[in-house]
Amino acid sequence: MPPLSILLKPASSGCNLRCAYCFYADEAKARTISNYGRMPEAVSHALIEKAVEAAEGSITFLFQGGEPTLAGLDFFRDFVAHVKKTAPPNLAVHYAIQTNGTLLDQEWCRFFKENRFLAGLSLDGSRECHNRFRLDGAGKGTYDRVRQAARRLEQAGVEYNVLTVVTGYLARHIQSVFSSLCKEGFRFQQYIPCLDPLEEERGGQEYSLSPDQYAEFLKKLFDLWYRELEQGRYWSVRYFDNLLWMLEGHAPEQCSMRGYCGLQYLVEADGSVYPCDFYGLDAYRLGNIRDDAWEDLDRAREALGFVEASRRVPEKCGHCRWYPLCRNGCRRDRVLEGAQLGCSYYCEAYAGFFAYALPRLGRARLLLRRVQTPQSAREAVSGR
Repeated sequence: MPPLSILLKPASSGCNLRCAYCFYADEAKARTISNYGRMPEAVSHALIEKAVEAAEGSITFLFQGGEPTLAGLDFFRDFVAHVKKTAPPNLAVHYAIQTNGTLLDQEWCRFFKENRFLAGLSLDGSRECHNRFRLDGAGKGTYDRVRQAARRLEQAGVEYNVLTVVTGYLARHIQSVFSSLCKEGFRFQQYIPCLDPLEEERGGQEYSLSPDQYAEFLKKLFDLWYRELEQGRYWSVRYFDNLLWMLEGHAPEQCSMRGYCGLQYLVEADGSVYPCDFYGLDAYRLGNIRDDAWEDLDRAREALGFVEASRRVPEKCGHCRWYPLCRNGCRRDRVLEGAQLGCSYYCEAYAGFFAYALPRLGRARLLLRRVQTPQSAREAVSGR
C-alpha cells in the first residue's frame, strides 16, 4: 500500500463559528446523524493501530472539522502519544490541522511546534471579506482573533499557511484581499472556490461563486501575483505553484488537479469512514474503523466505483486543449450528465484563465529561478 493520508474529524461537525458557506455543516445536516460529538479514545486508538499497520513509508494525519480544536488539547496529546507508542521506527509520521484559529493559545502553539504540525489557518483575506461570512455564534466577525492566532503561530515557530474561501463577494475584491494577505506577511496562500449546498441549483446563495466571477478572480489574482514576482517578491499561491510544477512535467500534489480522486480516508468521530471530505454522507459510508479491516474499506470504495467514476473524461474534455492543465477539476464541482459526471461547473472559467495566463506562466518559471523562494509550509505545495 502507498503512503496513507487520513483526514480525521475529532470533534465531528461541531464548530464554534457559523460560517455561511460551510460545506461540512451542510453535509452533516444531510446525514442521519449530523454530529457524532468528540472522538472517543477507542476510535482514535483503533484508527492509529490499523493505519500504521497498513501504511508503507509514511502516513499523514490531517485533523479537520467543524473545528478540530474543540476536541481539546488532551485529545491531541493522547493521539500523538499513541502514535509514538504504536508506529514502527521506519514509518514517517506527519501531522496537519485545519483550524479557524479562534481557540489557539500559546499552549496549543507549543504543542504544534513540538510535534511538527503543519497548520492551515482559515482566513478570508481582508477584514471586510472575512467578517462578511466568517461569524461566531453571536454573529460577530472573527478577523481580529484569527489574525492574533497567526501571530501566535509565528512566535512559536509553527509552520502554517492561510486558506481563503473564494465567494462571489471575495472574487470581486481580490485586489484588497491579496494586498491584505501580503501586507500581513502570509507567505503561503491557498484559495478554494466555495461550494453551494447539496441538491441545490448553483448560484442561489449570497456567497455563491459563478464561473464568470471565478474566471475574473483567477485572472486578477494571477496579475497581482505575477507583478509581485516581476519585482522579486514570491508569494506561494498553491494553485499557481501546482501549475508551474505541472509545466515542469510533474504530477500535481493538489487532489483537485489530478483529474481523478485519490485514495483518501475521512474518519468521523464515531469511526465511520468515507472516501472524501466532500462525500461524508450516508450513501458513501465505507464502514467503521473499529469493526472493519483496512482491506474491507478499500473493497467498499471499489464497490462504490468512487475513484473509477472520477476517471471518466467527458467528450468535451477529450477535445479541449486545456485538459492537460485543467483535468476537469474537483469531482464535487462536476455537473451530472444523467447518471455520469460531466464537465466542471468552472469549465469555461479555467479555459478563459489558461488562455489569459499561459504565456506568463512559462515566464514565471524563469523568474522563479532568480527569486529566493521561502521553503517552508512543507515545501509550499505539500499541504492538504
